[in-house]
Amino acid sequence: MAKDYYKILGVSKNSTKEDIKKAYKNLAKKHHPDINKDSGAAEKFKEINEAAQVLGDDEKRAQYDQFGDADSFKQASGFRGFNSRDFGSDFTDFASFDFGDIFDQFFGGGTSFGSSRRRQQQRRGADLRYDMEITLEEAAFGTEKEIIIPRNEQCIDCNGTGAKSEDDVIECPDCSGSGAVRRTQRTPFGMFSSTAPCRKCSGTGRYIKEECPACDGTGAVHQRRKLKIKIPKGSEEGTNLRISGEGEAGQKGAASGDLYIVLHMKKHKTFERHGDDIYIKVNLLFTIAALGGEIDVPTLEGGAKLKIPSGTQSNTIFKMKNQGINYLHGSGRGDEKVEVIITVPDSLTGKQKELLKQFEKEDKKGFLGKVFD
Repeated sequence: MAKDYYKILGVSKNSTKEDIKKAYKNLAKKHHPDINKDSGAAEKFKEINEAAQVLGDDEKRAQYDQFGDADSFKQASGFRGFNSRDFGSDFTDFASFDFGDIFDQFFGGGTSFGSSRRRQQQRRGADLRYDMEITLEEAAFGTEKEIIIPRNEQCIDCNGTGAKSEDDVIECPDCSGSGAVRRTQRTPFGMFSSTAPCRKCSGTGRYIKEECPACDGTGAVHQRRKLKIKIPKGSEEGTNLRISGEGEAGQKGAASGDLYIVLHMKKHKTFERHGDDIYIKVNLLFTIAALGGEIDVPTLEGGAKLKIPSGTQSNTIFKMKNQGINYLHGSGRGDEKVEVIITVPDSLTGKQKELLKQFEKEDKKGFLGKVFD
């Protein structure tokens, strides 16, 4: 039995284009295979789109009404039925299925070449990625780095048009600047017309008589560009910097893509980073641990003094405020955590041994025994 496109969409023959559009939207969402797992959902979905493709186009609808059923209409007009490859969306993936775009193609009064032409004219340049290694100090305080990026840039000889001169960009003679070519065919049932993107200008409506010799008509040339990149304070592993407009040049003068700088941290020989804090282990003489005193401790900005209280035990961690990494967002800095490791001399003089033995006798708590253990 021949298909009735009006019945498939559940509308009458007197329905307006808006009624058809509304019916299509509801049915397409209801029967999309990604959300409707019934065995016949995929076939129903194809029928709905085929019906909308015909009834949403004034010319096709008029031809269909002339014959009254889908089979006669297809035979006379050469209509192939619904084919998802004719459209920009993926009809098998509901997440990427753009109903708005399909509405424009079915109900916009034209064919799919129109949106394709716009995409060609506005094709933005590709984004680029650059991976950069920085030191802990550069991450903490920020810096400026110079890099070299190989990329396609807009041709300066033709300003991205691809033509030798402005006069070489003309209206396409095959499509008269419309970007589409209409073909009319006489059949036993009458005259039928079809529209397709113009092959001569690839649907742009513009034709280049003589190409720019510098870029061979592409509008872009390959260059190596030097850029100065500001690394913000507080950067960390994986920090992503977006440099607008520094990607590949767009096609035929369209906007350039963006450049993304991804930061990676070099391993530091002295410090370990934990968030915005830094950690370090330092050796501490057992005499200073017992009696107290001051020691020199390295920091990101040089040396600093750290006060050690008497009776300090090994593996004690001291905090030096505001000696860590600058915060990436907001003001302030992290801290430096200093872990002290008590060390014992490898060899002692006779006098030192006598003094320690005397101390051991007087040490009721057995402090030295703990140290040597």
